[in-house]
Amino acid sequence: MPSTFDLVIKGGTVVTASDVARADIGISGGVVTVIAAELDGANVVDASGLLVLPGGVDTHVHLEQPSAGPAQMCDTFETGTASAAAGGTTTVICFASQLRGQSLKTAVEDYRVAAGKARVDYTFHLTISDPTDTVLQDELPGLIESGCRSVKVFMTYDGIGLDDAQLIRTLAAARKAGALVCVHAEHHALIAYLSERLVAAGLTAPKYHAWAKPTVVEREAISRIVAIAEVLDVPIQVFHVSGPEPAEEIARAQARGLKVWGETCPQYLTITAKDLDRPGFEGAKFMFGPAPRGPAEAEGLWQAIRAGTIGVISSDHAPTRFDDPRGKKVAGENGPFNKVPNGIPGLAARLPLIFHEGVGKGNIDLSKFVDLVATRPAKLYGLYPKKGTIAVGTDADLVLFDPAARQTLTNAGQHHGGDYTPYEGREVTGKVVATYLRGTCVFADDEVVGAVGGGAFVPRAPYPEIAPRGVFPIPFDPVTGTVLEDMPLRAAE
Repeated sequence: MPSTFDLVIKGGTVVTASDVARADIGISGGVVTVIAAELDGANVVDASGLLVLPGGVDTHVHLEQPSAGPAQMCDTFETGTASAAAGGTTTVICFASQLRGQSLKTAVEDYRVAAGKARVDYTFHLTISDPTDTVLQDELPGLIESGCRSVKVFMTYDGIGLDDAQLIRTLAAARKAGALVCVHAEHHALIAYLSERLVAAGLTAPKYHAWAKPTVVEREAISRIVAIAEVLDVPIQVFHVSGPEPAEEIARAQARGLKVWGETCPQYLTITAKDLDRPGFEGAKFMFGPAPRGPAEAEGLWQAIRAGTIGVISSDHAPTRFDDPRGKKVAGENGPFNKVPNGIPGLAARLPLIFHEGVGKGNIDLSKFVDLVATRPAKLYGLYPKKGTIAVGTDADLVLFDPAARQTLTNAGQHHGGDYTPYEGREVTGKVVATYLRGTCVFADDEVVGAVGGGAFVPRAPYPEIAPRGVFPIPFDPVTGTVLEDMPLRAAE
């Protein structure tokens, strides 16, 4: 076949969410133009023995995020997206976070400026911590229309968590404007009470973080946010599901036909509460919320993944430095667990960890792996088919992945701005060899080569996946104030 390609990826095994086949890929103008056998061109990359995957889509990433307190996340868009490229992720959805008292519109404008240094493509979740009438009625609709078609809410954490009345108003506004709502679901008052009682009893070490955040506080909050979403007919995704009990709440909602989706993260499949009980303050390196559980919970998550209850595995990359007074040690060398910032880095480790734990251990097959880390997140967040798959006309976001290569994860190999990785020394089989963003190499030979500012904002138009069902538990739409006289009561049962 005559070549007019800018680049040919030759000899690899192409993996999508539905197929695995040997094929060459011809790329022109940053998109895939031909998938066929025996393609040639002036610029050929030999992918023999490698898997060719769609670029990863990580829909849960904290970069350059402001804080009202002294603790600060340590990754900028420049360093965080370098880590993404190193981990085979070519599109990230970051949180444009509003501080209380701040305009949401101003927060997003600030994020757009900061994201100008991104090395991979990006878009934003709109994190609302102060749902005033101005924010919900005047600012939110225009921001959603501009392509930021998802809203993030917290049910816990001082300064950003919303109470039930605020949640109801925010979900209603998101539905009216046409956005998916993603939720951090934990019972704030219960966590606060347990933390207070534990600290009063002198139980302050990192391991007691798990005691303050038992599964029940997550399970209850999921049940509550699902009830709110059902009454308002709002599609939601529950973030970082930590075990089978919370997943069961999502499965029950799905069985009732609700648009409720679940996400988990590599840490809930690889890190356990025992990691919090390390000598000295080392356990703080493994503190995140919801808290790590145990091996049985990890196996329950794999069952929920195979059943389809959980369809997305994101990183929840939320990095603070360990040996830093603005990081894990913000309250001192041995600060109490309830003063230690939650969150760990994970962008670069996501694909290798899930390949090793999932495909390598027989929990999932290759196509399911691609679906979890690229295709399904792209579909759920309105990025598909431009992102998340390999087909003629899609962006040439590609990952060359060696399924047989063994590697030891190190902090240096994460290419982020942090001073540690919780996966230090962990051996995995499966390695990112090269990453291409719209046909341009951004990572190869263990080095990030993508240009600062080479990423682009990806706007998201309305899409059917997150359209409300038009079904309510009563014959009344409370968001629009419409009486649904012809709707039988049992329609929502």
